[in-house]
Amino acid sequence: MFPSSHDILNIPQIREACFRVLAKLLESGNQVLVTTKPRFSVIQDIDHLFLRHKELLQFRFTITSVEDRLLSFWEPNAPLFRERMSSLRFAFAKGYRTSVSIEPFLDYDPSLLVNAVAPYSTESIWIRKMNYIQRRNITKEEFPFYEEIRRNYELIHLRETHAKLEHFPKVRFKDSIRIKLGLTQRALMLGSSLQ
Repeated sequence: MFPSSHDILNIPQIREACFRVLAKLLESGNQVLVTTKPRFSVIQDIDHLFLRHKELLQFRFTITSVEDRLLSFWEPNAPLFRERMSSLRFAFAKGYRTSVSIEPFLDYDPSLLVNAVAPYSTESIWIRKMNYIQRRNITKEEFPFYEEIRRNYELIHLRETHAKLEHFPKVRFKDSIRIKLGLTQRALMLGSSLQ
């Protein structure tokens, strides 16, 4: 997975450094999962520069909401929904393997986003809840965003969301949701009872 602790920004020094590392990984024959909040021009550049390594490349695009107001608040300075979707459509149309990370899901109903990205995702669609939601030092302007996100992850709503999407072929729920819903223990108990 590359990059693992930052993003490929459209800042020349950062982009070029990332592309140097990506070139070394691909030229050594490594399969690379490029994970990014995609900037369309960066994805076009990757396609242009590394087309000959297409079979070694897979894209995992982080698209956490269909609403720009949520993206702007929770992921400041990151691309908005339209640019991320354009990047996904572009990579799909060019024949790359694609997957989507809805981590964390910011929309109350993530099925709208799942339905939007599914036709362009050749692999999986990962869904996770936010790991930590700040409770202190929240301004009056920020407060509605925090209340909204807490409602997303209430147990009853997570159950409804899971029930709505669990049979969707490409959707995978991360442990942050599976553990809260008790699905990991249930799967372990079911597995041991079958032995």
